Amino acid sequence: MIPYAIVGTSWIAEEFFLASLHSGMVLSGVCSRSRETGLAFARKIGADVPVYTSIEDLAAAPDVEAVYVASPNIFHAAQSEALLNSGKHVLCEKPITVNPDELERLQAIAREKGLVYMEAIMYLHTPARQAVKDALPELGEITGAHFDFSQLSSRYNELAAGGLPNVFNPAMRGGALNDLGIYCVYPAMDFFGPPLDIQAQAHMLSTGADGAGAALLRTPGCPVTLTWSKLGQSRGVSQIMGTKGTITIRSLSQFQGITLHPREGEPHELAPFPQSKHSDTMRHEARAFCDYIAGRPAAVPYEEACALALAVARAMEEVRQAWG
Repeated sequence: MIPYAIVGTSWIAEEFFLASLHSGMVLSGVCSRSRETGLAFARKIGADVPVYTSIEDLAAAPDVEAVYVASPNIFHAAQSEALLNSGKHVLCEKPITVNPDELERLQAIAREKGLVYMEAIMYLHTPARQAVKDALPELGEITGAHFDFSQLSSRYNELAAGGLPNVFNPAMRGGALNDLGIYCVYPAMDFFGPPLDIQAQAHMLSTGADGAGAALLRTPGCPVTLTWSKLGQSRGVSQIMGTKGTITIRSLSQFQGITLHPREGEPHELAPFPQSKHSDTMRHEARAFCDYIAGRPAAVPYEEACALALAVARAMEEVRQAWG
C-alpha cells in the first residue's frame, strides 16, 4: 500500500479519499491551512491521521510517499514543486498548473527525480475513453465535433449577491475555462491533436474571471468547437460526427452516457449513464496513479498522459490569448 496525504478539505478531496480506498493507497495525512479544518475533515472521513498546516511540514513527513493536491488553483504549482523536490509523487487536481511553462518545468523536475507527476482528470483513465477511441473508425470520415460542459455554478448566487468565491476569483486563478472548459479541451486534444489555430471568445465577469466561453479549433481533419459556462445549464450533449454515424456524450467530465448512432442500424451504448458518484469515476485515476508509481502497465501510458496534459495546458493558454 502506498502511504499518501491529501492537500485540501473540499468535497473533491473527500471524493478522492473514497476513490482511493480500493486503489492500493492508504491515507497517512491531511494538509490544511487551519488545523481545525484539517481535523474536522479527518473526522468526517473517519481517518485518524496527522494533520499538517503547511506544505513544508507535509513535504518533510517521512511516512508520506505520495500526495493528492486539491487546493485552490493558484497554489497548485508551488505546492507541487515543494512536494516533488522533497521526493514525493504528486497527483494534482486540474488545472495542474495555470500556464504551460510551469507545467514543463515541473515535469522536468519529476523526470530528473524519477517521480510521478500527474494531472487528475477523471475521464482519461476510464474504460469509456478507450471505447470511444475504438469506435471512432466506425464514424467514417469525421466531419466535426462539439464538446460542451455548461453547468450553472452552485456558487452563482453568492457571486450575484456581491461575494467573490474562489471559482470566480481571478486572483485564485478561478474561472469557467479552468473549472469546466478544461474538460472540453482534453478530449479535443486527445482525439484530434493540437489544432492549427484557435479562435475564442469569453463572457467576462466584473470580477475579472471568465464566466463562460467558446472556442473554434481548426484541426488538420475537421473543425472542433468547444463551449463551457458556469453561468447557465446546458441541456444538450457533446458529440463527434462523421459520414457514417455520430457519437453522443451526455457527461463529458465523467465520460458517461455515451452512445454510438450509426447512420444505418440501431444505436449502440458505449458507456451507460448510471449517475454514479464522482468517487466511482475517480477510482480509475487513483489506480493509474498507483500503477505509475509501482511501474506497472496502465491503460494510458504515463508518458502519454504527461504529453497530453502539456498539450492541454498549451491549448488553454492559446484560448486565453485568443479571447484577449
